[in-house]
Amino acid sequence: MIEVEALSSRRGETITLDDVSIRIDDGEAVAIVGANGSGKTTLVRHLNGLLTPDSGSVTVNGASVLDDPVAARTSVGMVFQNPRDCFVAATVGADVAFGPENLGLSHEEIERRVRTALSAVDMTDHRDARIDRLSGGQQARVAIAGALAMEPDHLVLDEPFTGLDHPSRTSVLRHLESLSRGGTSLIVVTHDLRGLNHLLDRIVILVDGRVELEVDATDDDRLAGFGIKPC
Repeated sequence: MIEVEALSSRRGETITLDDVSIRIDDGEAVAIVGANGSGKTTLVRHLNGLLTPDSGSVTVNGASVLDDPVAARTSVGMVFQNPRDCFVAATVGADVAFGPENLGLSHEEIERRVRTALSAVDMTDHRDARIDRLSGGQQARVAIAGALAMEPDHLVLDEPFTGLDHPSRTSVLRHLESLSRGGTSLIVVTHDLRGLNHLLDRIVILVDGRVELEVDATDDDRLAGFGIKPC
């Protein structure tokens, strides 16, 4: 479980988050939506300690993120808006192995995690491929595999569909649905809810750094009041 309590953050004189409190239960799929500058990315970067709040707290599985950021980053996987921002190696297999290697795991355990993660996103046959020669959709799936290799309880994806064509988007959605069915919590930051209707449990709307609305993903009437089309 991820619990955010009275979280506030500033960038200079600008308030980026203002007294935000939300909870994401184990296995839940949540979309965080809002206009540019509403605080979506700032919020999710607090979930595994990439940012430090000015006040408030974030706990992951009952432990404070600030007290144990290593545990938080192991439990909360992060896939950034541009998959290229996640890559640290030239080939698919080496990149996916990087995280587990930094946990000091045995060779056998690293190998198991890499195989499992690549299989989860149908990229096993591309293990030796150069990442810079993959399509945008394939790169997105490699970024997800890199996060999965850490075996997180929760997976955060920041605008995972940016720049993807329809087939690539469909492929990523299919794999997210599979992860959700397997019990992984999903937090999806997006401005485009198309195709997510079978996946989401809840939608959180941010406005100017505050939670303006938390609503069941099927509540079309309340979502329409914020200009959000049924997903």
